[in-house]
Order: sequence, then C-alpha cells, then structure tokens
Amino acid sequence: MAVNVGPSVAPGDRVQSRALVPGPELTLVIPTMNERDNVAPLVERLDRVLAGIAWEAIFVDDDSLDGTRDEIRRLSERDGRLRCLHRIGRRGLSSACIEGIQASLSPYVAVMDADLQHDEALLPAMLDCLKAEPLDLVVGSRYVEGGGVGDWDRRRAGMSGLATALGRLVLKVRIADPMSGFFMIRRDAFERAVRSMSAVGFKILVDLLASSSKPVRLKELPYQFRQRHAGESKLDAFVAWEYLVLLADKILGPYVPVRFVLFSMVGGIGVVAHLTILGLALNVAHLSFALSQGLAAGIAMIGNFALNNFLTYSDRRLKGWNFLKGLVTFALVCGVGYAGNVGVAKYLFDSHSSSWWLAGIAGAAIGSVWNYAVSSVVTWKRK
Repeated sequence: MAVNVGPSVAPGDRVQSRALVPGPELTLVIPTMNERDNVAPLVERLDRVLAGIAWEAIFVDDDSLDGTRDEIRRLSERDGRLRCLHRIGRRGLSSACIEGIQASLSPYVAVMDADLQHDEALLPAMLDCLKAEPLDLVVGSRYVEGGGVGDWDRRRAGMSGLATALGRLVLKVRIADPMSGFFMIRRDAFERAVRSMSAVGFKILVDLLASSSKPVRLKELPYQFRQRHAGESKLDAFVAWEYLVLLADKILGPYVPVRFVLFSMVGGIGVVAHLTILGLALNVAHLSFALSQGLAAGIAMIGNFALNNFLTYSDRRLKGWNFLKGLVTFALVCGVGYAGNVGVAKYLFDSHSSSWWLAGIAGAAIGSVWNYAVSSVVTWKRK
C-alpha cells in the first residue's frame, strides 16, 4: 500500500521555514565579585532604561563567595536575557570584560560595573551615538563638562588625576577620562585591539585604546559618578600596582615581556637577600659556609617564589595547597636553571675567550630565561 509522505523538504528549507528570533543588538558585560545585593537593582534599572532595545547582560563572575551567581541564576529563570560566565582561578576586571565580550555576538557591547556607580540612563544615548555617528567608542566621562566624581575626597581625586595623566602617556587618542570603566564599543573596533591587549588589572579602557591597531574614533558623554549601592569597593594598593604593570606592558611590550622584567626584578631582590643572609649566617651566627649558603639559597628561593606569586603572576596567583605545590615546582625549575647558569659561565670562563664578569652575566642570563620560561608554563600555568 502506498503511503503519501508529502513533498520532500531539504534541510536548508526546514531551517528557513522556522520562525527565527534575532539576537540581541546590545550586550552589557558586567564583571562581578561579591556583588549579590547589587544584581537585582541593576537588572531592574537596565530593564527600565533599555525598553525597546534588544539587549542581554553577561555577568562575568570571579568566583564570588557571597551568592552572586545564585542571585543571577534566580533572576535568569524568568529573564532569558541574563547570563553568567563563572571564572575559577582567574581575577581582574580587564580580563573578565574581554572574556565577556568574546562570549557575546552583538554588534554593540557596553562595559559597566555592577555596583550602580555608573549611570545606566546614559546607555541609550551611547547606542544612538554609535549608530548615528562615525564612531568606534562612546565613553561615559566624569571629566567633561556636565560630568563629576560625586563626593570623592581630595586624596582619591588626586590619585585619579595622577592615574589619568599616566594613562595618557601610552594612548594614541585624546581623551579626558581614560580611567573610565563605563563605555560602549562597536564589535569590529574591539576585534582590532583584542589580540594586543594585556588584560592586566582593572583599567580595560586604557588597555583597549593603547592596543588598537589604529586610532579609535571616540566621543565622551558626561555622567555623575555615584556612590556604591552595596558591598565593598575593590580598590586597594594592589589595584594601583596592576595599573603600573599595565602601563609598563604597553611601553615595553613590543620589546620584552613585562612579566620577564618583573621576574628579573624579583630575582635581583633575591640576590640581595641571598648575600645578606649569607653574610649574617657566616659573620654573626658563625655557621659553616655550606650551611650558610644552603640557608641563604633556600630563604631567597622561597622569597622569590612568594614575590613572583603575588606580583609577577598576580592573575594566576596560587593559594593553599597549590601554593605549596607551586613552591616545589619552582624550586625544581630554578635548580635546573642554576645548573645551566654555572655550566655556561664555567664553559665561557674556562675557554679563556671571556672575562669572568662577561661569563657571569651570560650564565645569569641563561638561568633567568630558563627560570622564567619554564616556571611560566609549569608553576604558574594558565588555567
């Protein structure tokens, strides 16, 4: 018996016959770390000011411990525009924003904080500017006419002014507020910069502007910086350190990796510590040379590891048992580097073709490059 199955439909025709839903026009990338009480008020405000705009929000969470992800998950159950990207073992606003933007497909992307200090009412105007004008980037600025920093004290205002002045040293465009963390960008403009970005620290706008393959066409719109709604500020002395590292990377990056510079600086501190401890052990404690040398080497190596873990590899910082395992691998790596150092120096010196100081420098250079290269992929490997 013949069965009428109807006309055959090619797979492509079936796809075309579906009711397709267009993707969002605008993605908001919002980095979070312990911002639970700010999430719901922020989403409510975004829903109000972005009415009529197809938008989504990607919260990039650096492993919050206060239930931030649970709150995002609760809200997403009834609002499909909300997503969460959970990062483990990584930290930093700049790298969080980059990962959030890369996880989106919208033609326009905005970056803003979760603490409600940025004025969400400015977002529609930012989008209108990007659509109507030949611009790559629109920045929410505190330092153009009509903008402001609220009730900052003199110390914080002075630090912001100094950071702004330093930031302009590496920028390719004129901008009043390069330290702003509130901006909207075209995707193609972001793509031109992302492969050269350092992803260090908290100042992504400076990184982006300094990394673009051609000058960014930008416009600044004023807004008043507000008080944090809930939670605690992430600003501390370490944020300032990471900002200086970012600037150094933008200046030195084309010539030498800034991590290697930091690694070498820590190594120099280790040499001073080694000689100091060796001298105290020999001349004050009156220990044997072998015991004094071993003690000095051990303490200097532990100090070097701790400083590199805190400063050089702050974005890959090891904690708990990982700290102890990292110390062991670092010691093994440096042991091989020490052998290479001595071997190269001895060979050059014994060949009589090099003076003692040149042989010593060559050996130290070989050891430093080995220690840096191998510890980067063994001790502080990327997660």
